[in-house]
Amino acid sequence: MQIHNNTLIAECSAYDFKEMLERKKVKSWLKSVSAFANTDGGSLFYGVNDDGVIVGLENPQADADFISEMIKARLDPVPEVQLIPIEREGHSLLEVKVKAGTLTPYYYYQDGTRTAYMRIGNESVECNSQQLLSLVLKGTHMTWDSLPTQVDASKHSFVILANTFREQTHHEWNDKYLESFGLVTSEGKLTNAGLLFVDNCTVFQSRIFCTRWTGFYKDDAISSVEHRANLVLLLKYGMDFIKNYTMSGWVKMPNYRLNLPDYSDRAIFEGLVNHLIHRDYTMMGGEVHIDIYDDRVELVSPGAMLDGTQIQDRDIYKVPSMRRNPVIADMFTQLDYMEKRGSGLRKMRELTEKLPNFLQGKEPQYQTEATSFYTTFYNLNWGDNGRIPVEEVANRVNSTLEKYPENEESSVETAKVRWKSSVEKFGGNSKSSVKTFGDTQESSEIIPKGSEKKFGDSKNKSKSIGKTTQKIIDFVISDPSMSAEAMAYKIGISSRAVEKHISKLRSMGILSREGADHGGYWRIIVNPQTEQ
Repeated sequence: MQIHNNTLIAECSAYDFKEMLERKKVKSWLKSVSAFANTDGGSLFYGVNDDGVIVGLENPQADADFISEMIKARLDPVPEVQLIPIEREGHSLLEVKVKAGTLTPYYYYQDGTRTAYMRIGNESVECNSQQLLSLVLKGTHMTWDSLPTQVDASKHSFVILANTFREQTHHEWNDKYLESFGLVTSEGKLTNAGLLFVDNCTVFQSRIFCTRWTGFYKDDAISSVEHRANLVLLLKYGMDFIKNYTMSGWVKMPNYRLNLPDYSDRAIFEGLVNHLIHRDYTMMGGEVHIDIYDDRVELVSPGAMLDGTQIQDRDIYKVPSMRRNPVIADMFTQLDYMEKRGSGLRKMRELTEKLPNFLQGKEPQYQTEATSFYTTFYNLNWGDNGRIPVEEVANRVNSTLEKYPENEESSVETAKVRWKSSVEKFGGNSKSSVKTFGDTQESSEIIPKGSEKKFGDSKNKSKSIGKTTQKIIDFVISDPSMSAEAMAYKIGISSRAVEKHISKLRSMGILSREGADHGGYWRIIVNPQTEQ
């Protein structure tokens, strides 16, 4: 709290101002005590009006005695409270400092009814059923995903989880992991998290709704599908839908192919993992939504920030890791789908910024509402006038494209460019199509008019880097955080061989490493002639 010109300056979420003590309307201020204890703590300042101007109290000691008496009589359990007298500019104030409680929920009790409150912004509001359940779990030091069910684990299988574990970690699965990961209790019962990972998941709210919309708004849908399955399959189905309805283009550089995707695959993957892990599973009828528009992809899930703050008001680089579903989060960590340090929001932005066609202002954005969390990814190849022309994209990623002679008398500055979607024209045909970037007419390449030679068909043609090295470049663009070991596994060669190809790319000035070797990012140097 700060005081300036006899006025209190404070954050509304942590402080409440009361000009005087209302003895006949105790609920008006006791609900704030309940809300502070149920949320992150806070203070009520008596002797301060709504504008923060200090007016003082006539008898702060009598007021303190009455406040203490009412807290003991009307709140259950009794929260930890400090009554602090303050003297300022000849005025007597009273601060009622409420500590964040560990025995939640803290109820206000009157006429046989018990009501719990939470702090939302500058208001103390009555808890709904989902918030009350969260407080109950918090008070018992339990989370929803860790609660045991009455379902026998022996009646269910985890084949999909086991196979995914082997594929992701390259280690054998052991059924003993089920208990150590918190999916099965020592008595052989599934936990709520276990129910979400069994092969035949029957949890009603374990669903995703996927929609490709026409244009920029929820108007006409080109395609819409609902999936209800375990969390491993939901992640796969969601990513498959996104890949089917987004573009992936490329430009031919002198000796390699440079991919120019609309979005970072790994960033969207991190986003979808984030929404599946941190959503509020106590909200019946809630599900994760994937909405694809011409210029963006939006992910929406039930459940706002766990601490009640608004993510749009926070610095994402300073948001601490708070897990609503720690068992689910740990399982995804074991599958190597996320990092333990809980840096997903930051990583999504960094992965997007590493794309060669990234534009400032198109970083992923996050927003919370009362009961929802939104993540928005912006199409890097979309501008104010629609899909950006291929020339602009090419010039953006390499402002000094090499000139390749068309004949002995003239040369043309050009580049071979393609883009493709696995669903032709966003329709129902799953057959792949190849089209000019930014056009709907089918074409395989852009070639100077009147020329019978393709890009690079001159005697000055640079030597290709090779298929394996090209795969490494593709991996780096798809996921700049991918390790050499992971690349080796995907390609089917040794880590030593991958390191040799990486060394080659580094010596050619095409590839560099940013940050520490562990946790750093690969970076494609688009124009090595102009970069150090």
